[in-house]
Amino acid sequence: MQYLKIASAAFAAALLSACAVFGAREIPPGTPKDQVIAKAGRPTRIVPLPGGGERLQYSLQPAGQQAWMVDLDASGRAVRVYQALTDPNFNRIQVGWTAADIEREFGPPGKIDRVSSFRGVVWEYRWQDVMGGNMFYWVYVDPNGIVQRAHPGMEWINAPDFTRR
Repeated sequence: MQYLKIASAAFAAALLSACAVFGAREIPPGTPKDQVIAKAGRPTRIVPLPGGGERLQYSLQPAGQQAWMVDLDASGRAVRVYQALTDPNFNRIQVGWTAADIEREFGPPGKIDRVSSFRGVVWEYRWQDVMGGNMFYWVYVDPNGIVQRAHPGMEWINAPDFTRR
């Protein structure tokens, strides 16, 4: 019975979090920060932007596949709202970016792991491509916090069965 209560509470929290994220995408330009938070909820993280602005990050990682960003100018008003976990955004990642660059652009990773073929950590983001395919994006960060490579991969959980004819 206790397990059912915990599971119900976790489900309710996830639903509220999802509602907040979807509220974030409806923020019009010029909205003050306090109104953004009133509509979209408390962000996952707030990070500084060059030029004195801030980015409110609304991430559904590790289980979700979206991370909405609300960019505020130096006066604290919304200037841009967008979904960060997209192919064009991931394609901007360059060798030499820092871990801080990745977190600023995409939010916290859903998972940090290691592989034997790389000395460092691998950050994992879950996302959906334009066709609705469940995807991963892996970012390899060396011990100095520098990105060495990054690439997408398919999450095979609900992938088509190519073995059937």
